[in-house]
Amino acid sequence: MERDEGRGRVALVTGGASGIGRATAGVLAARGWRVVISDIDAARCLEAAGTIGAEAVPFDVVDEAATEAALADIEARLGPVDALVANAGLIQPGGRPEDLPLSEFDRIIAVNLRGVYVSCLKAGTRMAGRGRGAIVITGSVTASRTAPLHAYAPSKAAAVHMAACLAAEWGRSGVRVNAVSPGYVATPPLQAAIDRGQRDPRLLTEAAALGRLVAAEEVGRGVAFLLSDDASAITGINLPVDAGWLAGAHLSTYGGVRPAR
Repeated sequence: MERDEGRGRVALVTGGASGIGRATAGVLAARGWRVVISDIDAARCLEAAGTIGAEAVPFDVVDEAATEAALADIEARLGPVDALVANAGLIQPGGRPEDLPLSEFDRIIAVNLRGVYVSCLKAGTRMAGRGRGAIVITGSVTASRTAPLHAYAPSKAAAVHMAACLAAEWGRSGVRVNAVSPGYVATPPLQAAIDRGQRDPRLLTEAAALGRLVAAEEVGRGVAFLLSDDASAITGINLPVDAGWLAGAHLSTYGGVRPAR
């Protein structure tokens, strides 16, 4: 049985209609949080919220006015937002920088960086005014390693650094801000890429110390910990949830991750 970590407090999960966001919303709901799911796709947002008994408040995280209006609506109806999971983001296929249209670069940066900042700004300012709150930003292991993802990876590196900047800004106001960096997560988009032959599952897992992909719920549990009172002294960190991919990736120059004893 899950602990009642949330105790009825309100948690907003952006990009919560699918993948890591949806799994995280489910974990938080099971731990007693009153979850609000947001997503730019209103239909998927409503469907996802219905499966876990959450509230659905669709909006575009890039839109400052829409974000402010959504937070005002949530707090008027449900009470203060005590936790934000700034998870909304776009992915991209790997490739050469000269093949990446600048329009696509701009679109990814707008959502993955501006959208995260707007979400944190609007929720965090309210939290700071009340003297309490916790935020977790979804980063990526690509924030710490090179990758042929010339918009996505830099946007995630910036988002991870943003968590540290905001932690220092709002810490004395009772607001904790951390990042979580998933590794290769078994989400539908990744499985679809594997099925199309665009990704080799062996290459995704052989560098991980645990030798496997990460389940979306495992990322959700990491987020839940960082939002919980058990993490009350933790702020400004980046928590990898990557099955040991960062630990094992460099061992290719020594023959790879060591096999089971």
